[in-house]
Amino acid sequence: VRNLRGSCGSRNVFFGVAPQKGLCVTAAGTVVHGKLERGKGVVKGMRSFKEIPHTGRNGWLNLLKFWRENRFQQLHKHMERTFNMLGPIYREKLGTLSSVNIMLPSDVSELFKSEGLHPRRMTLQPWATHREIRNHSKGIFLKNGEEWRADRLQLNKEVMMSAAVKRFLPLLDEVAKDFCRMLQTRMEKEGRGEEGKCVLTIDPSPDLFRFALEASCHVLYGERIGLFSSSPSLESQKFIWAVERMLTTTPPLLYLPPRLLLRMGAPLWTQHATAWDHIFSHAEARIQRGYQRLSTSQGRASPAGTAGGHYTGVLGQLMEKGQLSLDLIKANITELMAGGVDTTAVPLQFALFELGRNPEVQESVRQQVRASWAQAGGDPQKALQGAPLLKGTIKEVLRLYPVGITVQRYPVRDIVLQNYHIPAGTLVQACIYPMGRSEKVFEDPLHFDPSRWSREEGQRAEAAGFRSLAFGFGARQCVGRRIAENEMQLLLMHILLSFHLSVPSSEDLNTTVTFILQPETPPRITFSKL
Repeated sequence: VRNLRGSCGSRNVFFGVAPQKGLCVTAAGTVVHGKLERGKGVVKGMRSFKEIPHTGRNGWLNLLKFWRENRFQQLHKHMERTFNMLGPIYREKLGTLSSVNIMLPSDVSELFKSEGLHPRRMTLQPWATHREIRNHSKGIFLKNGEEWRADRLQLNKEVMMSAAVKRFLPLLDEVAKDFCRMLQTRMEKEGRGEEGKCVLTIDPSPDLFRFALEASCHVLYGERIGLFSSSPSLESQKFIWAVERMLTTTPPLLYLPPRLLLRMGAPLWTQHATAWDHIFSHAEARIQRGYQRLSTSQGRASPAGTAGGHYTGVLGQLMEKGQLSLDLIKANITELMAGGVDTTAVPLQFALFELGRNPEVQESVRQQVRASWAQAGGDPQKALQGAPLLKGTIKEVLRLYPVGITVQRYPVRDIVLQNYHIPAGTLVQACIYPMGRSEKVFEDPLHFDPSRWSREEGQRAEAAGFRSLAFGFGARQCVGRRIAENEMQLLLMHILLSFHLSVPSSEDLNTTVTFILQPETPPRITFSKL
């Protein structure tokens, strides 16, 4: 489940704190016993919270303006414009929800230092309300505190640790190879040109969504669902539609009380809840099949998490170890499924587009991939380790087109950002779309350059570590990160080994925010057999 956008908090903090007399502060730091720690560039006279530049004090008028001007769909551009106008920090209030927005790595570094043992990000109240009214358990995405930490530690063992990655990497590799075989078959049937030199120009987004769902199911449930067949199941297509509807209806519900909309029978809430119901129904059916397979394999001499010698997926591992209740396993597997389709399929659209319109970059990545694949002897892990430009490609795509445009935290103690006092408990958002395109953070920021991530750009090491935040940071980073990173890298690797990419149009893509950043119109890609 990848880190998605939010701009609200459970607490409105719009009171000022007068500067302490004689207090010496820095541009970014932590207030401890009247002294500031870990800052840079000492500046006298800390400014109060009220003095932070803002977009308007009346949250309801701001919300009305957002709706009238359709700003929710262009929230990433709104943030970029606002930083350009107000500077590297500003306050925003929409409806009842308020936040402080930042974009410089040095400020983000300070924010994460104050996240505490149990980091909190914005609670997606529409999602939480659905779980409550349907009596579903909540997964870690919707939990906080010690309860979150205990569940997260168990999940980490199956999806984040290197031993877990080694188990599921072959499954992702298998699906990526099958995708390329499916694409080759389609090229032979639909492609144009002489035999052996066929080209196929398509919108690959439907195929990429099927790939993401097939890969997720293989890793989570340990089974294939056959989405690359000539007639993929309607059930799986409905699941993809349900995820898209759930994501699209989430943003408007963030700024209004879900339970009030529920009582009113508002169509928006009904659509949202119905989408979640379908997601849960799909996941429940898969989980039941997995449970039955695991039950029939009991008593056999098989390693943990295997049935008949075959890896049974994350679900099988969790069930066999028994550290989480069945309800909690269901809740977390469902969240991982819901968060593992669009959030990989959409970045892959952007990746194919950028590689297609940057042929020199494409060729340099391909040459490294070819050399690494030749030396890896069919081992996908070794192949990826020998091709760092693949990882750089994914980081570069997510720099320019982050899936979630913010990462949020509530500092557990007062901090100072840009010489402004930020009280503990304030929702602070690191706005990673503006950061990724800022000349203050990246040299030639609009240039697609995967190799930039292996070069030192002259920034201090600490801040440099906070320039790539698409998967979040620390204990609360995206729990599906290892699945997503490897899934995307493996697919790109096999595509580059088999096809040359080009684009009919190299014009910049217009983007929109539903709940994640995506192209307004999916780019068309031309595949040519190598």
